[in-house]
Amino acid sequence: MSASHERAASPFKQPKAVWAVAFACVISFMGIGLVDPILPALASSLHATPSQVSLLFSSYLIVTAVAMLIVGWVSSRLGAKRTLVVGLAVIVVFAALAGTSGSINGIVGFRAGWGLGNALFIATSLAVIVASASGGFGGAIILYETALGLGIAVGPLLGGELGAISWRGPFFGVAVLMATALVATLAFVPSLPKPAKPTSPLAPLKALRHRGLLTMGIMALLYNWGFFTMLGYAPYPMELGAHQLGLVFTGWGLLVAVFSVFFAPRLQGRFGTAPVLYANLLGLGIVMAVIAAGVGTPAVVIVAVIVSGAFIGINNTLTTQAVMLVSPVERPVASSAYGFLRFIGGGLAPYVAGKLADATDLSVPFYLGAATFVVAVPVLASGHKLLRKAEERAEEGERVGPALTPVTAPAAPGTAPVIVAVGAHERAAVIVDAAARLAAESGSPLEVVHVQQTAVVEDQAADSEPAEAARNAVTRHLDRLAGQGVTATGQILVSVGDHAAAGRLLARHAARIGARAVAVGRSPRGALAQFTDGSLTMALAHGAECTVVLVDPGHSPRTLTRDALSELRGSAA
Repeated sequence: MSASHERAASPFKQPKAVWAVAFACVISFMGIGLVDPILPALASSLHATPSQVSLLFSSYLIVTAVAMLIVGWVSSRLGAKRTLVVGLAVIVVFAALAGTSGSINGIVGFRAGWGLGNALFIATSLAVIVASASGGFGGAIILYETALGLGIAVGPLLGGELGAISWRGPFFGVAVLMATALVATLAFVPSLPKPAKPTSPLAPLKALRHRGLLTMGIMALLYNWGFFTMLGYAPYPMELGAHQLGLVFTGWGLLVAVFSVFFAPRLQGRFGTAPVLYANLLGLGIVMAVIAAGVGTPAVVIVAVIVSGAFIGINNTLTTQAVMLVSPVERPVASSAYGFLRFIGGGLAPYVAGKLADATDLSVPFYLGAATFVVAVPVLASGHKLLRKAEERAEEGERVGPALTPVTAPAAPGTAPVIVAVGAHERAAVIVDAAARLAAESGSPLEVVHVQQTAVVEDQAADSEPAEAARNAVTRHLDRLAGQGVTATGQILVSVGDHAAAGRLLARHAARIGARAVAVGRSPRGALAQFTDGSLTMALAHGAECTVVLVDPGHSPRTLTRDALSELRGSAA
């Protein structure tokens, strides 16, 4: 939210512990597309049919799905670091065993073990990075998103390069890289405290009794059915070698990463979650139907697969945020329940697609995949009221979404305070003090709004800090201001994923208390993220009835008019 543009800590200046886990994240995310370039080579070398090779996806994803039900329970008892280490070790062992295998059945079995390790790893990696990172929560999320983008984009490229040497190359490559990450994690990542309350192993299944979470889970199951049908079978009609397949899926991965991080929040902020998901699922259905109809023309399949990356990136981000909105249970439990259904769909799809392709022709699995994308639309629509109600309640400040929690008594009515919105990072005090000077110039009291963010990246959600830490941060600001003779009050704004909703809530709060102005600082995520549609700053500036000011220590406060926002966005781009 706020840090000096010139002096903010770089998100890439991190402790060794963070780099160790971030490196492991890159390798883990590589696994999504790593094997795609070697699928035809595997089928040829091991004299296996495409349907047999597709079981590499099925065994991996089904075990991941089932493991998602218990990873919260395991992590709450072992602690985050031990869970991370166990997951990495399991991946190293089974990736290496897959590389030594001489049969397709052996590889399928070892991929199942790999899936178990992956579930243990992804359940804790984001939380460990957030807990260990320096420079604030925003820097940690930037690093995690960077790892996500690199892994998805580079995985197919590495798989293609190593696969051009031997189909065993990608498996041994992952084993070596993950072993390196394992050693670094053991050496540099400190032990982290266990949760105060252990998670029940039945909690994710019990959570599926809630209609909103079950609806979103079924929608995700259908979506992943289509997605992994494409991922598991599209390489065959392309008729390319391992190297060329790696390049194709690298292009696909780049679009997934870019649209997930940059475009999904903008579309969500402008049109809302549900409308974007409806259009996106229909778009995926059309792309899949094009693949089915053009299955005999490699160029058509290649272009359609690359284009699908844009839709998949948007869908991955917004679906997870929608789950967090409608779910009445704790975020880690909701994530596990949703991940279970999502990965079950992804695991069953390649197996069924293989049987269909063997019994009919290669176009039929893709037509079925297109149908699952389209059917996901009415499933989502059946929960539209729940999602819409959740978004409306979020707009009104209820705990399902962004919410304001007073730390002190509010300012006296009619005092027209200046509000400063600030995040948890080392430059926060400088921003608050600059806003205090602005309030003093107008003779207004100051209200400090501490933003406690929950980031949603892929299937994972992580809080910037515990609730008590956020309250302590506000108290420290107020104590420091009191020592300076400044009258101030404090609030905590909890933001879940959708930053624009938090900005709109803050704008309505400012109108409700008759604020004279709202001050924000430079975002540690950078100007491009801060001044893009879908950000908290943009939603606040467009929705506030009072003046919104950019407080940048060392510079004069700048009113965020439409022209100023356009200039700031243009200079960032």
